[in-house]
Amino acid sequence: MRVDGPTAPTPPSARLRSGYGRVLALVIGDLGAFVVFAALGRETHQEATGLGPIGQTLWTALPFALGWFLVAPWLGAFRRAGAERPLQMLLRTEIAWLAAWPVALLLRWRFTADLHLPPLSFAIVALLANAVILGGWRTAFAALTKRGK
Repeated sequence: MRVDGPTAPTPPSARLRSGYGRVLALVIGDLGAFVVFAALGRETHQEATGLGPIGQTLWTALPFALGWFLVAPWLGAFRRAGAERPLQMLLRTEIAWLAAWPVALLLRWRFTADLHLPPLSFAIVALLANAVILGGWRTAFAALTKRGK
């Protein structure tokens, strides 16, 4: 009969490298990135922000998040391979966002009450701002999980 001593707790970085933990962390972080984008956009346009209108901020973020989650998995944005290499994570994220961006814009158009097409300037800002926010957060995630090895 084998008696083992107490097992050491699994470090957070190891949990993040595991399949489900890594994907869950990426999903939560991605959602956060789109909420940050929506909050910054609402602030820029002098719309209500903060905890009070959180529902409005989430509604603003929803089409971008949906577009991302509909497209990004098919382009490998949640694959384990490269998840611990920051530059590969950044490249995969930016390619996936570039492909998800038109889907997100179509959903945003569909979600607006008056069904007006967004101006080109909005489309470009959405492309670039989300590329920076998503790319930055996911590159940091890859660097942190790499460091924890």
